[in-house]
Amino acid sequence: MTQTTEQLINNLMTAWNAHDADGVAAFYAPDYEEVDVAQAAPQHGPDAVRRIMLYYLRAFPDLQITLDDLIVNGNRAVMVWTWHGTQQGRVMNIPPTGRRVCVRGTSVLTIEGGQIRRGIRIWDVAGLLRSVGLLTEL
Repeated sequence: MTQTTEQLINNLMTAWNAHDADGVAAFYAPDYEEVDVAQAAPQHGPDAVRRIMLYYLRAFPDLQITLDDLIVNGNRAVMVWTWHGTQQGRVMNIPPTGRRVCVRGTSVLTIEGGQIRRGIRIWDVAGLLRSVGLLTEL
């Protein structure tokens, strides 16, 4: 299972970095549920994944994700990642700033039947706000 899970994650990252929203959505099960610290409520299904991806790509059209670490245990994967992009569009009601941002985060995924069924994404929202000039350094 470990090799299959690692390959799935690597293919997912390739699709993200190619900005292939349909390709990314295909990795997620129809009953997928995601909890994200930036979302007010859990998101459901591949369409939600596609919608969120397109939202961030509109704001950061050059967005690229680096997988910094991957831990696989059975059908669970923990991804530590960093994404970089230049804010060219509106995000979180913040007008475009033209600033380059770097955001770190962690995703915990549960994989069943070759698809991602559950996801928890915890990421540095304060770092994003700091990068676009809305939060001062601590």
